Amino acid sequence: MKKVLVTGGAGFIGGNFVHYMLDKYEDYKIYNLDKLTYAGELTKHKDVENDERYNFVHADIADSKTIFDLFDEEKFDYVVHFAAESHVDRSIEDPSIFIKTNVLGTQVLLDAALKNNVTKFVHVSTDEVYGELPFDKSTFFTEQTPLNPNSPYSASKASSDLLVRAYHETYNMPINITRCSNNYGPYHFPEKLIPLTIKRANNDEKIPVYGNGLNVRDWLHVSDHCSAIDLVLHEGTIGEVYNVGGHNERTNIEVVKTILSALNKSEDLIEFVEDRKGHDKRYAIDPTKLENLGWKPKYNFDNGITQTIQWYKDNVDWIESIDENK
Repeated sequence: MKKVLVTGGAGFIGGNFVHYMLDKYEDYKIYNLDKLTYAGELTKHKDVENDERYNFVHADIADSKTIFDLFDEEKFDYVVHFAAESHVDRSIEDPSIFIKTNVLGTQVLLDAALKNNVTKFVHVSTDEVYGELPFDKSTFFTEQTPLNPNSPYSASKASSDLLVRAYHETYNMPINITRCSNNYGPYHFPEKLIPLTIKRANNDEKIPVYGNGLNVRDWLHVSDHCSAIDLVLHEGTIGEVYNVGGHNERTNIEVVKTILSALNKSEDLIEFVEDRKGHDKRYAIDPTKLENLGWKPKYNFDNGITQTIQWYKDNVDWIESIDENK
């Protein structure tokens, strides 16, 4: 039975990936390692916690002794590294936490994986490391786009990307890096735009929108992201970077209005607030390289957002139990 370490598996994308892998692979044992910070919670794994193929490890990726002991004991075949501080606003308030987790924590994992000769280390990153694009819809991020991060969060992720690349170049470590566009779907922590909008709209509360709401994001359903990572893990060429996106560009205000319409709520709930410092104008990914590997998304934004809204309708207790201000 192959052993897969999933870091950050109590978070949004990592948590969905844990479920995806357990559903798909009968002969894989999944280790979910998470520090359980404010955005990590385990209720999403209630239905698998008694599965003998699932193990939870409560640990900090920056705790080198704990991480090295774990690797030495379990001898993982694969590492899929999601664990990261990820909220841009929080990184502006205190960058130090982001450097410790996203950079130093990644270095600890790389050292442990290198020592134990893992078969593949997949580092899950973000399109935000590329900076921003103009509003010209003919321009996209590719794997050759220079890294040009504009926030402490994206700078910390770019730094960890470069570390992962360096371990491949220096030590011939078997790695891949994936860079995704904005994810959405079940179990998304409600400080992010889509779950925040759904939660507040359901409660008839004001919905904050930065600036004029015209910043553009390329939206990717989390299940499509999971299938992409699975493909890269098993079929990706060692040392390569793969961008994951679905050509689902929407302005922030379009996203909010779509949700309000689906919930039959008034647009009067929208409240424009002071823009975020260094707010990137537009992200958009060209996923051709990944598509050539065999990936095809299941969702476009229209059917994906419909599925997501329905999931939150069906799981009101979960979203109401999560404090967006933690």
